[in-house]
Amino acid sequence: MHGGDPAVPRPISELPLAIERKETLARLLDEGPLAVFLDFDGTLTPVVGHPDQAHLSAPMREAVRILAGHCSVAVVSGRDRANVEDRVGLEGLTYAGSHGFDIAVPGGGGLEVCAEYRDALAKISQRLGRALMGLDGALIETKRCALAVHYRQVAGKDVHRIKDAVSAAVAGNTSLRLTTGKKVYEILPAIDWNKGKAVRWILENMARKGAVPVPVYIGDDKTDEDAFAEIIHTGAGLVVMEDGDADRLSSASFRLRGTDDVARILRFLAALARRKTAAGVEEIP
Repeated sequence: MHGGDPAVPRPISELPLAIERKETLARLLDEGPLAVFLDFDGTLTPVVGHPDQAHLSAPMREAVRILAGHCSVAVVSGRDRANVEDRVGLEGLTYAGSHGFDIAVPGGGGLEVCAEYRDALAKISQRLGRALMGLDGALIETKRCALAVHYRQVAGKDVHRIKDAVSAAVAGNTSLRLTTGKKVYEILPAIDWNKGKAVRWILENMARKGAVPVPVYIGDDKTDEDAFAEIIHTGAGLVVMEDGDADRLSSASFRLRGTDDVARILRFLAALARRKTAAGVEEIP
C-alpha cells in the first residue's frame, strides 16, 4: 500500500501524510464498503499523564458518529472493553478491549479469548501491588483480559524499579507474556492473539453479514503494528506520529500528525463512504 515493498516496515517519518494524499488513499479503498478501525489513546484522544484523564472531545465523538452512519466502525483499544465503550459513548460500534482479547459486536455477541487466564492475571496484579507500593506515579490497571503497569508519571530514577518488578512477576510464568507500549508494560495471556488477529476476526464477522469490507486502521502505538501488518495488502493503515516516533518502523501506509489530523481524516472517510466512490473526492475539511 506504499512505495517499495509494502511488507517491509519503514520509518514513520518517511510515510506520506494521509491528508496530502487523499486521492491515493481513496483509490486504495475503492474495492468495497469501508470498515474503519480506531485505537483510542493517542488516536481519538491525546496521550495524557493518567488513563482517567483521557476524554473524547465532542467534535471527535461527532466525527466518529457521522462516520459510523456510513460504514462499519470498530474501536480496538488496550483499555478494558467496558472502559473504552463508556468513554466513546456511541452505540452501533464494535468494541474490542485488552488489545483485542475481548470483543463485543453490535446487536450482541462477540469473542473472548482470555477466560482461563483471569486468575493468573489477578495473582500477578496482587504481587505487583505489593512490589510497587509507595512508588510515586506507578499505576496498575487491572483489566478483564490484561494487566497494565503505567510509569509515565514515575521519576526517571525509579523507572528501573517498574521494569524489575514486572519482569520478576512474570518470570517463569508460561501462561502470560510481557509487552511494552508508550510508558507502559502490558501483561497478556501467552497465546497467539493480538490486535491484528482481532481485526481479522471482526472483518470475517462483518463479511458474513454482507460484502467483504475494505479495512482502514488508525493507531499510534507499537501494539497497533499487528493490525497494520494484517491489512497491509487489503486496506490502509494510518499511524499517528508523535514526538520521538520519527525513526520507529511501521507497517502503516500513511502517517497522521496528531488527533487533529485524525478528526480531519475521519470526516474525509465519512464523505468517501457516503459516496462509495473515489471519483470527485472533496477536499478534507
